[in-house]
Amino acid sequence: MRVCLRSHVFLMVWRKHLALFVFVAIFSLLLPDVAKGGIEYEYRRAYSRYEKLLKDPAKQKYRDNWLACIKRFKSVYMAKPDSPRADDSLFMIGRLYSGLYKFSSHSKDRQQAVNYYSLLLTRFPRSQYRFRAKKAISALRIAGKKAAAKKTNTSRAIPLKKGVAKSNSLKKPQNGSLKRGNPKPGAGSRVEVNGLRFWSNPNYTRVVIDVEQEAPYTYHLLKKDPAKGKPQRLYIDVANVYMGANLKPVVPIGDELLSNARAAQYTSDTVRVVVDIKSIDKFNVFSLKNPFRIVLDVNGTGKKTSPKKKFRHELEKPGGKVPEGALTKQLALGVRRIVIDPGHGGKDPGALGYYKNVVEKNVTLEIARRLAGKIRKQLGCEAVLTRKRDAFLSLEERTAIANTKNADIFISIHTNASEDRDCHGIETYFLNLATDNDAIMVAARENATSARNISDLEVILNDLLINAKVNESSRLAGHVQQSLMQKLKPTYNRLRDNGVKQAPFYVLLGAEMPCILVETAFITNKKECRRLNTRRYQDQVADAIVKGLRNYIKEIGPAVLTRANRIRARR
Repeated sequence: MRVCLRSHVFLMVWRKHLALFVFVAIFSLLLPDVAKGGIEYEYRRAYSRYEKLLKDPAKQKYRDNWLACIKRFKSVYMAKPDSPRADDSLFMIGRLYSGLYKFSSHSKDRQQAVNYYSLLLTRFPRSQYRFRAKKAISALRIAGKKAAAKKTNTSRAIPLKKGVAKSNSLKKPQNGSLKRGNPKPGAGSRVEVNGLRFWSNPNYTRVVIDVEQEAPYTYHLLKKDPAKGKPQRLYIDVANVYMGANLKPVVPIGDELLSNARAAQYTSDTVRVVVDIKSIDKFNVFSLKNPFRIVLDVNGTGKKTSPKKKFRHELEKPGGKVPEGALTKQLALGVRRIVIDPGHGGKDPGALGYYKNVVEKNVTLEIARRLAGKIRKQLGCEAVLTRKRDAFLSLEERTAIANTKNADIFISIHTNASEDRDCHGIETYFLNLATDNDAIMVAARENATSARNISDLEVILNDLLINAKVNESSRLAGHVQQSLMQKLKPTYNRLRDNGVKQAPFYVLLGAEMPCILVETAFITNKKECRRLNTRRYQDQVADAIVKGLRNYIKEIGPAVLTRANRIRARR
């Protein structure tokens, strides 16, 4: 009797659990996104939070509530930028920033809304939101003009000084020309614009405006005016500044895109920089810090020039159908020129090693030199170093070199550092928003800025990541990281694989090719500092990176390496 009762109880429990198991299985099949925390589920959670925010006027008064909602939609978009919910998320981010602007009246919030709506239109030109996004952008720009006009009308008059314009508005001088001025700075209120630099090739020009301290700026693209004989122009107004004595009023550029750059004291506290345009397809304006500078990147369709130097291999003509996949496969692109950037240099030593006299700038230069030689010998590609000696280069100059050299790949070599001497391992980065605190700290150190300023790069990245280079860079980083671990782990004990990561690095901003930053080891770790200072380790790191490059090139265009190997075989 007892045995039968126990069997009956066991059967009832088994049936109950079986029913529960079947229910969970069916639920998982019918609603995979809910069961697995997928894109659709996360989007619905974000939208639910948005609806709650709209229903609570008290919550709308606090900025943090808006930003928390924005963050949820951003995570949906960043998790899978090509998902069916990507355009929905971008539209919602724009709508939230627009709503936040109504409460804050902050120009940055308005600009963020415009940026995300513009990103939506660029990435998804046929989106169901395209008309609403265009309408919203137009409304936001009108609101911005009204706010600027109101601010100008209600601003306090500046006490008149000898040689200073009477008006503080952005009204143009009556003679129609931009005059040079050099008023002395007020009591700490204005800062100096002290430099105007550029780099160019027929299809790309980078112009940099150096400012003593951080200052607000605006920019605008003007149409060509044949009646007045004026070309298309782009101007940047920098506020609360004065023109430095050493700043040249006219900097001739004379490439296929720009004629020159002109700087002038436009009003008593505004310096205007105007670039005269010959040809332009697109442009980006962003700022970098420590020291503060404003960067203008111009892309166009200038005259096509063939490289002076003959490479060891040429890309074969594409034929037949190319399967869908990477952008490089679809366009039948190859890799001919690789720019290698040894991090830091000159007055910037980089991270200091565990051992005395071991500094990052020297280690990275040695690895870069070895890497360049191996690329030329093993891959048959041209290798260009951004610096060949212990010299200082600004971060924006390094990227400009890669762009003006028409590089196919850009690799920046660094050594990692941490206050915790036990931190060790190798990691490879590509340009994107940082996903963890460690990545933020690495980016802050390499950018020579603070972790707080990393968030300021969001607006910049929204404009600069609208292309396929993110995916290509991610793939390149994966090949290089895998190769580094396969090459080094059998030889060196306790070698940690820190993986492929993403972060916003100034040195990669604006790069027009797949680009990565390799942290070859922790120079602050005792064992790894000793390794970094040896020729053997430097040589093995270079070998591993070359292998990673080879695997990447094979993947995007096998014919490139095949042809290079045939050429070497004939020699």
